Amino acid sequence: MTRELRIVGAVPAEGIVRLGSVTELDTLEEVLHWGHAQQPPCDVIDVIVQDEFTHDVLVRAPAGYLCFDTT
Repeated sequence: MTRELRIVGAVPAEGIVRLGSVTELDTLEEVLHWGHAQQPPCDVIDVIVQDEFTHDVLVRAPAGYLCFDTT
């Protein structure tokens, strides 16, 4: 599976290194565990249903917002 981390906007270098680990997350459960382990915790702020199989999960992170595409 190919994973992509796209960064839009100005993110400090330490934020990019910290966010690099998100490409290793495979499930929504892993995203939730990762988010709660961050300091401060990253909260899911919305789930956008694209169709019956695909959802976008928006997470508020210290460096900005992350969008996880799930199928």
